[in-house]
Amino acid sequence: MKGFDKKYKDFPDFILKITKQIWEGKDVNSIAQFYTDDIPVRSPFGITLGNKPVIDATFATLKEFPDRQLLGEDVIWNGNDDIGYHSSHRILSKGTHLGDGFYGKPTNNKIYYRVIADCACKNNQVYDEWIVRDQGAMVRQLGFSPKEFAKLIINQEKSNGGLKKVFDLKSDQKSKYKPEKVPEKGSGKKYSEILKSIFLDKYDFNDYARAASIYWPGNKLGHGREDVKKFWQIIKNTFSNIEFTVEHIGWLDEPNKNSKVSIRWFLNGFHSKNSEEFGDETNKNIFIMGINHAEIVDNNVIREWVLFDEVAIWKQILMDN
Repeated sequence: MKGFDKKYKDFPDFILKITKQIWEGKDVNSIAQFYTDDIPVRSPFGITLGNKPVIDATFATLKEFPDRQLLGEDVIWNGNDDIGYHSSHRILSKGTHLGDGFYGKPTNNKIYYRVIADCACKNNQVYDEWIVRDQGAMVRQLGFSPKEFAKLIINQEKSNGGLKKVFDLKSDQKSKYKPEKVPEKGSGKKYSEILKSIFLDKYDFNDYARAASIYWPGNKLGHGREDVKKFWQIIKNTFSNIEFTVEHIGWLDEPNKNSKVSIRWFLNGFHSKNSEEFGDETNKNIFIMGINHAEIVDNNVIREWVLFDEVAIWKQILMDN
């Protein structure tokens, strides 16, 4: 790979090894080497600019979870030496809550949750990042509901001088990354059409295998088309006037292997329906950034990982207009 250290055998190896070096090797200051000085990092809670906020956030997280492990489940990637590379790295994160910080006083609870980080890279550096954590799973294991924890964040921000806006398109920074064209007949196009179809009234979910597995925020797991439909109905039964946008498609269609797809998506909708998951209607406009991974065999989804931040949704619901 042009511009990358020769110790990395390929692009996924670069992503996996720098992640382990930074977190498990506790070489936090190497972020200044691997992340550009002006990198935008987007999460459902907002956007930061530069590698210093990344360094500060990493030190803070390690203070709370000093034994944190980041187990790389998969890296779905595209790109080349000319345009650069894009990775979608799905991580199973494990750790013990042993220190004070964002998540409160230490509970000594052992937790696990998923993270998906999309990174644009060139010349041995990450220069653009989008990251979604399963905060709903995290806070439940620490003794809070997503609603309760969102309230704590709001109160803390008010006491520190003012509420911080969550990420939305108005706050976004234009990416320097120029993605490859998505093949018309590949798995990437297929899965993007499936996700768009979910929000049509008469979609039957027959693009999912009969024994499909779905991993949903909150460490929830479902099996079969009925569970897939039930989980996606949570969104459809909570929000109206939904605008669903596929923001980025990554794909791996390799011989003799299951096809793999990553999709970063945005959803706009009004919180206009009562639901068990997101409470009584407020009619507020809600923005969701999500990242999905999927495995596809014979044009059917056999496994799907859906990630969005329930706490960020609750923050928008509870914030004063």
